[in-house]
Amino acid sequence: MEHDQYRDQDHIKSYVTRASRMSPSQRRAYDEYRETFCVPFCPGKQELGALFPDSTRPLILEIGFGMGDATAELAAAMPATNFLGVEVHKPGVGKLLGMISERGLTNIRIINHDAMEVLEQMIPSGSLDGIHLFFPDPWQKARHHKRRFVRPGITRILADRLRIDGYFYMVTDWGEYAVSALETLSQTPGLTNSHEAFASPQPWRPTTAFERKGMAAERPIREILFRRGVVT
Repeated sequence: MEHDQYRDQDHIKSYVTRASRMSPSQRRAYDEYRETFCVPFCPGKQELGALFPDSTRPLILEIGFGMGDATAELAAAMPATNFLGVEVHKPGVGKLLGMISERGLTNIRIINHDAMEVLEQMIPSGSLDGIHLFFPDPWQKARHHKRRFVRPGITRILADRLRIDGYFYMVTDWGEYAVSALETLSQTPGLTNSHEAFASPQPWRPTTAFERKGMAAERPIREILFRRGVVT
């Protein structure tokens, strides 16, 4: 397979593999529903709309959805939008599968894999209406900044995968990461900031567990919203 022209040459993982175990309920949901709602990682650009009952709906990519509460809430509130969630940790996948079943959601599909590899190898150019990155690991130490998801190279891939007027929406409670991400995205061809600097809070976004922790620690919540334009 030909490598993506924007590929991050040194593919550094933006997550840590944790030896966390699924709870019994997460395991049951994982075993029972993964065949229906989980999509195997398979290199090669795919027609993503075909993964859903209605392929004509807008498609949102949720990167690192954690335990899946926000993803399930968004999918329930926006039934005319398809959501593709990517998460490496199985407990979160199991929990989201349980919520999909409990709420009767048909507009979510899950890939249990590294989001960067999914973006590079499975998602075609111009196929996404939106990308959500809610409270990614800030990798606080300077020597670990290279592990941050929003960094040069990767933002070019994000821009390429969006449709014209599609959006990238990031939320973080780590101020230095927010400033760094804002600068990197501002320098990415094809992306335009929808605000002068940080975005105003988006009323449709659910509050996440990480957000509540940040607020309890009195850390300001920063929101970043960029849209894809035409690259000239």
